[in-house]
Amino acid sequence: MALLEVSGLEVRFDTPEGVVKAVNGMDFEVGEGETLAIVGESGAGKSQLVMAIMGLLAENGSASGVALFDGEDLMQMKPRELRGIRGRRIAMIFQDPMTSLNPYLTIEKQMIEVAMHHQGLARDEARAHAVEMLRAVRIPDPEERIRQYPHEYSGGMRQRVMIAIGLLCEPELLIADEPSTALDVTVQAQITELVGRLREQTRMSIILITHDLAAVAEVSDRIIVMYAGQMVETGTVDDIFYRPQHPYTRGLLASVPRLDRVSDDELQAIPGNPPNLLELPSGCPFRDRCSEATEGCRQPPPLWQGEGGRASRCVLPMDGGQIVAAEAVGEDGA
Repeated sequence: MALLEVSGLEVRFDTPEGVVKAVNGMDFEVGEGETLAIVGESGAGKSQLVMAIMGLLAENGSASGVALFDGEDLMQMKPRELRGIRGRRIAMIFQDPMTSLNPYLTIEKQMIEVAMHHQGLARDEARAHAVEMLRAVRIPDPEERIRQYPHEYSGGMRQRVMIAIGLLCEPELLIADEPSTALDVTVQAQITELVGRLREQTRMSIILITHDLAAVAEVSDRIIVMYAGQMVETGTVDDIFYRPQHPYTRGLLASVPRLDRVSDDELQAIPGNPPNLLELPSGCPFRDRCSEATEGCRQPPPLWQGEGGRASRCVLPMDGGQIVAAEAVGEDGA
């Protein structure tokens, strides 16, 4: 059963230069207890996608479409209704914990306020619950460290605190937006392992936003690959890693360092840059960077769909798939 069902989601930003088309017709769903990874380069629209669902777009942003959470459309809710769901039923971990945590308040103060507001706990109960959450995310000596300020924590520890705050109210859906960005490789691995372990223990649903395909291999059930605001491929982890269909997905995989590569092999970078979202090209937005592009790529690429929600948006045929739509925007079969 789907906990979250998103269809026809579009996000636009009014700027002095024109309208930025950040998300162009995304459809997907997240099942109960499932981890969905959304991957793509910076600027693909990953973060704005979830910010729209959460009602957290910047003032110059607007969103349209449907986002059914447990049968209720988040896109139609008033700000007060959304505030009642955010933090309690849907929690979000942001990219930079230093800008998300209040530097003037202790970790204790920030965690207790969340627990008291959303769960109605007394102060002593809220503190005990906060300490247990810090222990759950492996903060050493949580009874003492909860009294400290954010600057007294390392980057990895601050990110663990953000995860603990997100889990305080035992949400049904956790959205993790680049949870290991700006951390060293060892800490990134620890945070990724932590997210996977928490999923197994709590059975909550998770949306994991990242630009790093390697980071999602161990913890995800399904992957959506985004480019220029739309889905270009989706499937299970095995589908994406072992049977990639879209040239962009293959390019991302080829750029990931691997231990089984010959030492003198060079990493294969995707040439060029993502398109200008102010002036998206007609047809396939990836065509100018694609080594397999043909004249047919100047037209909107067809959507191929296979079993189990497997899909690819490309003129190249998908193994075992059939065309279900010819429009590039508004359908993805996820």
